[in-house]
Amino acid sequence: MLPEAEINRVLVVTAHPDDVDFGAAGSVALFVDKGVEVTYLLVTDGDAGGNERTLDNSGMAELRRTEQRTAAKAVGVTDVRFLGYSDGQVVPSLELRRDISRVIRQVRPDLVITHHPDRNYQHVAPSHPDHRAVGGCALDAVYPDARNPYAYPELVKDEGLAAWTVREVWLTGGSSPNHWVDITEAMDRKLAALQSHVSQVAHVEGFIDFVRTRFAAWGQEAGLPAGHYAEAFQVVATA
Repeated sequence: MLPEAEINRVLVVTAHPDDVDFGAAGSVALFVDKGVEVTYLLVTDGDAGGNERTLDNSGMAELRRTEQRTAAKAVGVTDVRFLGYSDGQVVPSLELRRDISRVIRQVRPDLVITHHPDRNYQHVAPSHPDHRAVGGCALDAVYPDARNPYAYPELVKDEGLAAWTVREVWLTGGSSPNHWVDITEAMDRKLAALQSHVSQVAHVEGFIDFVRTRFAAWGQEAGLPAGHYAEAFQVVATA
């Protein structure tokens, strides 16, 4: 794995507002504590989300962007970007690969965190079609697109964005994690981030207990002491 001391910039690429907070907000908080620069890139605005809502899709998109910025601040992230694709309609495409490649070349991260592109047959929730499409395109953007100066030559010619090689990717939501991060000291910040998504979670009875139970189970699988919490990833070397 990439040594912690060599991780200076992290780009998190997700499909919807709240995805990063469920999958990786604790790890992000710990990165920020160490002085790592973290950027969030959200492919959609989550305009098709919400429970018993009165807003139309445009209003919901605005609300969810605001909720995500608030959630990001809870873990110390201030650089939050949106691509504006339609929620629930994301498909693998050259356009999406180009748009993610652009941000990779802008941010120049050592590590990218994104969705696992494969369906998880143990737990269906991480396998939302948007998640799988975004995860696959993010991996394609990491390799080979962002590092190839001849892929999307307009990024170099028109925008001055030189090629960049991402050294490692962490995938969330897969069925075969091989790396766990002890997020116990950041659990309260992860919960604060998740609770910022009022339109998505305020109606869920026992939500805090559900989250604690879920990530305590990951802590147990990681072999951590009782009372510890963990986030799980599959690490992919991409240098």
